[in-house]
Amino acid sequence: MKHKITILFCLLTIAGAKLPVFGVRHEVLLEKNWKFLKGDSPEASRIDFNDGKWQTVTVPHDWAIYGPFDKNIDSYKSKITQNNETKETMKTGRSGSLPFVGVGWYRLKFDVPFDVPDFKSGKAGSRKAAVADVQSGTKGSGKKVTLLFDGAMSHAQVWVNGKLVGNWPYGYSSFHFDITPFLNGAKGNILAVRLENLENQSRWYPGAGLYRNVHLIVNDDTYIPVWGTYLTTTGVSPDQATVNLKTTVVAPEKSLLRVETEILDPTGKSITKAVAKIEVFNNQIIEQIFKLNNPNLWSPENPSLYTAVTSVYKGDQLKDSYSTRFGIRSVKFEPEKGFFLNGQMRKFKGVCLHHDQGPIGTAINVSALRRQLLILKDMGCDAIRTSHNPPAPELLNLCDELGFMVMDEAFDEWKRPKVGNGYHLFFDEWAEKDMINLIHRDRNHPSIVLWSIGNEIGEQGDLKEGATRAEFLKNICHREDPTRMVTAGMDRLGEDLKNEVAPIVDVPGFNYKPMRYEKAYAKFPQRLIYGSETASTISSRGVYKFPVVFDKQKTFDDIQVSSYDFSACSWSQVPDDEFAKQDDLDYAMGEFVWTGFDYLGEPTPYDQFWPAHSSYFGIVDLAGLPKDRFYLYRSRWNPSKETLHLLPHWTWPGREGQVTPVFCYTNYPTAELFVNGKSMGKKSKSKETNQTRYRLMWNEVKYEPGSLRVVAYDSNGKQVAVKEVYTTGKPDHLELVADRSSILADGKELAFVTVKVVDSKGNLCPDADNLLKFKVSGSGKYRAAANGDAICLEPFHLPQMHVFKGMLTAVVQSTEKPGVMSLQVSGAGLKTATIEVKTNNQ
Repeated sequence: MKHKITILFCLLTIAGAKLPVFGVRHEVLLEKNWKFLKGDSPEASRIDFNDGKWQTVTVPHDWAIYGPFDKNIDSYKSKITQNNETKETMKTGRSGSLPFVGVGWYRLKFDVPFDVPDFKSGKAGSRKAAVADVQSGTKGSGKKVTLLFDGAMSHAQVWVNGKLVGNWPYGYSSFHFDITPFLNGAKGNILAVRLENLENQSRWYPGAGLYRNVHLIVNDDTYIPVWGTYLTTTGVSPDQATVNLKTTVVAPEKSLLRVETEILDPTGKSITKAVAKIEVFNNQIIEQIFKLNNPNLWSPENPSLYTAVTSVYKGDQLKDSYSTRFGIRSVKFEPEKGFFLNGQMRKFKGVCLHHDQGPIGTAINVSALRRQLLILKDMGCDAIRTSHNPPAPELLNLCDELGFMVMDEAFDEWKRPKVGNGYHLFFDEWAEKDMINLIHRDRNHPSIVLWSIGNEIGEQGDLKEGATRAEFLKNICHREDPTRMVTAGMDRLGEDLKNEVAPIVDVPGFNYKPMRYEKAYAKFPQRLIYGSETASTISSRGVYKFPVVFDKQKTFDDIQVSSYDFSACSWSQVPDDEFAKQDDLDYAMGEFVWTGFDYLGEPTPYDQFWPAHSSYFGIVDLAGLPKDRFYLYRSRWNPSKETLHLLPHWTWPGREGQVTPVFCYTNYPTAELFVNGKSMGKKSKSKETNQTRYRLMWNEVKYEPGSLRVVAYDSNGKQVAVKEVYTTGKPDHLELVADRSSILADGKELAFVTVKVVDSKGNLCPDADNLLKFKVSGSGKYRAAANGDAICLEPFHLPQMHVFKGMLTAVVQSTEKPGVMSLQVSGAGLKTATIEVKTNNQ
């Protein structure tokens, strides 16, 4: 039985306060020396199984990203209703054409991080006694040992010392098991994990393996469990805020405990402290309330973070210490007005993100995630939708730190299937468990502003089933976290207008329906609306098609899409169409663009054209290189920073005298274009069309070699910026630029090096396709490369790759030895280039 005690504590300032000791709770990542087998081995769970010939890997690990690409992996007939298809056709590349299907085994010999009382001898009698102590709660002399998986793809089965601990089918969920009863002692325990991916289980590349972190947590018998705190902020203003912290404490026997919580401000200074003396038995929730004066409010512009450090004492003995990071902010969705953060109305400038990280696959890496978010931050993006599944916890940590609002999404599928082996197989048994784990894990993150219970679910068209399941999931969210509203991404507005799904969610989100926002707003009782998924504009970086016209899913022989940003899907729009609605409708609360980055799988419009195997939707390509569209969004979303971008490039042998339209994406209202010094006239943004409203376009320019020069003017007609693009000469040398000059020497950190093929004057050669080779020396190693070409079949992990449209990205990784690593890049007929990246201990 859970009991709750509430303690109100006013603001204290404790000068030079001593911070609590963190020595009782011991948590380690189980990263190194895993043994891995691709394939099934029914005896592999046994404690005495010989895994000596298995591959040694480090976790996180994605077994499928190494390829090879194969069209037969995900080649099947299907009718994609989300794409408005009416008949089945043969599809390829739908889930990335990487070998993710099948069984994989992982085994690890591990030690409990420190001697566990009564486990030290390893004798059966003492082990049983210690386990009995922990389970019965009569002596309290044992320890609690927990395995926490941030995600395992998929159908996880977990054994410790040959005994089945438990299972978890959903590959995106975090889950944990108490393994105390299964330990043979502090030394030499065996962990075995069986994972299996099924054919036709995903609409995109899911990854494979232990692709997220695995934690081993050792607690005293009196402790705060996994995800054991729940912190909310209320009454938030610049002058004062109320912080409410609910902490679950577990004790094996009736105990008088002292629970102390100290609040640290963003600088680490202790600013308040609460103390509760309580009697605890089994699970009990202790509630502590703090009043904070003049708080630093969390926002995308000011992502200030506090920390609550909760310590549990029995007498003078510290039993546990638990740290909860949080931000102070208020979130409100107000009918007829919109979304408010800290009392200020704003609109989401968001993108949808899948979980793969391009050439390194789904194996989670903080530096790769940070790079993605920093690129989006520069574009002016302030919100992320975790499409269409629970994200890695590291992503949410970074969103807290860097300032991104998050729509945390649970499912792509309920009971109505989208794919043959999708989540519908588990919904009845597992949906509530997965939803609870998602909310308990994530609800302390200030970045999260909405829970999403689904994306384009099949039940939208069913009055009974849709309404029942939507209500079921919404009620779980409200029960576990009453402070946030619930949304869903819906794509069938005609059906949603007729049934009860859209009215049930707190905040209805619509996918690709800007022209119907007014009708939906008038219909639904919430009087709230936003674009939960928008645009789905498609393009290939550096590719331009003529004539320049709007098209819907037009295909070309080279399996590329024009980067003039006039190409959309049958169900979607170009960016400007959404911009106009967001600007014209005060109640429209913003958008989440599909997608921020290209991802593996879903190669629309080429899902019937091998070898296409990655998306064309991204504002940024699979290599992390911005497409032209990036600057269109940046000009609108980040208007305080100068944007002046010209397209296309100006190297078109054979097009002399032919019409070659020139577009300019800029935050300035007016610009003048010059071709070889001759003015093509001034253009100013106007509301004549959605495109003239957000782009400057010279549609009748005829190509002649030389230069394009654009001069931008502010609203007063003053010249403020100039940009020039030149016709390039022959490829001459390589230009290397790293995203960071130094990284941590922890064996995990990555540096991303942009590689350009340029002419003798340093101009990008836009059609270069040279084969480049990579060599890393010093305190680092080569990790991967990507060129952003959706039809490139070259393995990411081999130290060579062709550039695409003159560019690619090479990824290097630190070792655990500080020093300097050197990346050398070479190619036939090009001057070799070298760049150095320092690796430091801190």
